[in-house]
Amino acid sequence: MALSDPLGDLLTRIRNGQMANKRTISAPGSRLHQNVLEVLQREGFIRGYGVRDVRPGVREVEIELKYNEGEPVIQEISRISRPGRRVYSKIKELPRVYNGLGITILSTPQGVLSDAEARQANVGGEVLCRVF
Repeated sequence: MALSDPLGDLLTRIRNGQMANKRTISAPGSRLHQNVLEVLQREGFIRGYGVRDVRPGVREVEIELKYNEGEPVIQEISRISRPGRRVYSKIKELPRVYNGLGITILSTPQGVLSDAEARQANVGGEVLCRVF
């Protein structure tokens, strides 16, 4: 069955995996998923991820979740822009998540970036999700 919101499914798998105290989870792979996971890894929210081919043309990502003293590092992860309502933001209008403690992940013309990287590059774009 085809998903209408694959990125929302990835975020839900991460959320559910952390609630169940899983060390690793798997999700369907795509370039967007890999780019979002790369930002999460750079910002220190996950330990890492790996991509493997299940069969020709079908990829899967293994995500290694991160915990601090038994508590998940990701306290909150939520989708902002959805298939039915896309949310775009100029760089000057981009909100800070918990006064800079969290991040917003954006899809920009320069690729998928965190809000700090987008501010540094001075580009806006589609607001994919926020993480705290």
